[in-house]
Order: sequence, then C-alpha cells, then structure tokens
Amino acid sequence: IDGEAALLGFVGAPWTIATYVVEGGMTNTYTNIKRMCHTAPNVLRGLLSHLAEAISDYIIYQVNSGAQCIQIFDSWGGQLPPHVWEQWSKPYIRQIVAKIKTECPHIPLVLYINGNGGLLERMKDIGVDVIGLDWTVDMADGRRRVGDGISVQGNVDPAYLFSPLPVLTHEIHRVVKAAGPKGHILNLGHGVLQKTPEEAVAHFFDVTRSLRYDTLFQGHLTEELQPVA
Repeated sequence: IDGEAALLGFVGAPWTIATYVVEGGMTNTYTNIKRMCHTAPNVLRGLLSHLAEAISDYIIYQVNSGAQCIQIFDSWGGQLPPHVWEQWSKPYIRQIVAKIKTECPHIPLVLYINGNGGLLERMKDIGVDVIGLDWTVDMADGRRRVGDGISVQGNVDPAYLFSPLPVLTHEIHRVVKAAGPKGHILNLGHGVLQKTPEEAVAHFFDVTRSLRYDTLFQGHLTEELQPVA
C-alpha cells in the first residue's frame, strides 16, 4: 500500500477462539464451553491463558510486519451474561492489552464485541483506545455510556448496504452526526454480509470521503461526555 492507506491488523479474543476449539466449529448455543466453565474451570482457564499469550505474540508479529492499528474481535463474548463475560473473557483480553501496551505502546487497540450493548460500561477500563459498537447500540447513547476518554467505532447496520443508495447515504450521515465531531471511526456495526452489492460498498467509501466536519457540525458545540458510572 506504500503509505497510501492505513494497515490494520486483527485477532480473535481468547474466549471467541476458545469457542471454536471447544465446540469444534460454529454453534448457536455454546453449550459445551459454557458448561466447561463449571465442569472443568481449571482446564478452561489454562486454555484461555495460553490463547492470550499466543494472541499477544501474534499481535506483536503483525505490528513488526507493519500493522498500524490492531482490532481485537470478541465476536462471541456477547453470548455471555455480563457477569460471566467479566470472569471468563475480560481478564484474558486485559492480559493481551497490558502486554501490547508495554511492548508496542504506540499502537492503537480497538475492541469489538458483537452484541455488546450490555457490556459497554464493563469494557471501558480494559485499556483499549477504541470500543466498537455493533448496529444494535444507539450511537449517541453508546457515546454517552463510554464517555469522552475512549473513542468509538461503528456502527451502520450492514443490511443498509442492500438498501437504495440514498437511504445508505442518509444513514451514514445520521451515524456520524450522532457520534459527534471527535473520537469516532466510521464503520459498519459488523462485517460486510455475503452477497452485499459491491457498488454499495464503494458508495459507502465515497460518501465517507466526501464528509466535511466543518460543515457537518457547523455551529456544533462540542459536549464533554462524562462516562456513565
């Protein structure tokens, strides 16, 4: 890319990777690994700790290979009740973040959890620079809940890319305005869906590049957002 674009790296979070290890593939219920929390907790802790170490090493490898920002996907963390996520996912993400902040302090870290509406307040103190919001979280509400100290990413519903292009344009503008004039990375609220029209993806980029904050937020007084206690 020769400096013409940012180079992003990404990894799965320990809990999410562990679900594939324990379940043996995709699942809609996660019953095996959830049961393991109670029937073989020491084995599961060992697996998660080992994964955290391996993932940390992989992030460092990506950074040494040129990655300028790393996103951690805890894609299935949102399948856990919040208090269970606190016990079985958060400590191992924090383990990764602590190591990367020591070894690669200049690299921004993004944390995305699919279905994180019930976890936002619990994600704030994990040490990342950016929290990704999925499309089920109201952007303005999410900003208030995490406060000014952390940037946010998201959160256009990927299904909007199947809508008429003017509808997609309107939604992009709505999300950007709801996020406010600072500390926001515009993105989808999850990945691009299969069979998404390529022209819609191109339109998303074109509209995004055409945005000008000086006009979009003309006369806007920046509100200092205080995190929800």
